[in-house]
Amino acid sequence: MTAKRWKKRQPNSMQEALRLCLDYAAHKHNRSVQRVADLNGISEWVIYKWMSDGSIPSRRIPPFEMACDCHYVTAFLAHSAHKLLVDIPRGSATSRDDLLDLQNQLNDAVQQLRGFTEAPTEDASNATIRALTEAMTALAGHRANVQKAVAQELALFDGGDA
Repeated sequence: MTAKRWKKRQPNSMQEALRLCLDYAAHKHNRSVQRVADLNGISEWVIYKWMSDGSIPSRRIPPFEMACDCHYVTAFLAHSAHKLLVDIPRGSATSRDDLLDLQNQLNDAVQQLRGFTEAPTEDASNATIRALTEAMTALAGHRANVQKAVAQELALFDGGDA
């Protein structure tokens, strides 16, 4: 089985976001729709109804995403509202590989943008938007890492002299 690149996926509709969450749960955690429904305390047919309608009650989004262990619904809602989501960095030091990955993402985004300006199609538009969003998200994550490095966090429970 080939490895899927889940971090790069950006849903284009609510139905796709729900499907990606369920696919992720099945692929990474071997959770069926029935198991996700059980973890949410609902019938699996309710989840199928959400998928067919492309709607999910807002109070059900956090438990659904927790059961699937991913946040594609939240990502779709944010992106459809023209907001950029950035994962909070873990605070680890940036490695050479991280910088090379960032450079590759930026190069891919510029290449997609150049291709779109030469031949603007709907497919090129979706690919360009996806590449630019990934690049901006990666840059924002590194920005937050730099900001964290300058403004150190408080060590509340380190067992110092109290």
